[in-house]
Amino acid sequence: MEELLVVTTGGTIDKVYFDDKSDYQIGEPQIGRILDELGVAFRFRVIPILRKDSLHITAEDRELLRATIAAQPARQVLVTHGTDTMVETAKVLATIPGKTIVLTGALNPARFRGSDAEFNIGCAVGAVQSLPPGVHIAMNGRIWDPLKVRKNVDANRFEAL
Repeated sequence: MEELLVVTTGGTIDKVYFDDKSDYQIGEPQIGRILDELGVAFRFRVIPILRKDSLHITAEDRELLRATIAAQPARQVLVTHGTDTMVETAKVLATIPGKTIVLTGALNPARFRGSDAEFNIGCAVGAVQSLPPGVHIAMNGRIWDPLKVRKNVDANRFEAL
């Protein structure tokens, strides 16, 4: 892997809790810190594009993400994204030829103990290095085809269609 391109869009993985508001807000992207702490043996570059809950990501936001990734020379791309609309974004990114793109996120904020963020990121890093060009989702310890997966909101996990 020459250099991993990481593009961040927000989502639960980057949420922080504000006691005074009893509310979550999207904070700084966490993936760069996580990859540094894990001591990965590859170069990576983080491009933060959005800081949104995925329910608020628009068609224009998805086009900005698609155009940004398409314009970069990197062939291996990891996208952090909120889980609620990750599948919809993956379908838009599928129009980019010649790149392996893996979307991942977290069901609990990365700053929280017991978060699935580090595990999902690790799974996504392995996937982006070993899968052929195309778009994939790495969640819950599995690699999913975006056309064959959905988020089960009640069970709070991804599952086959």
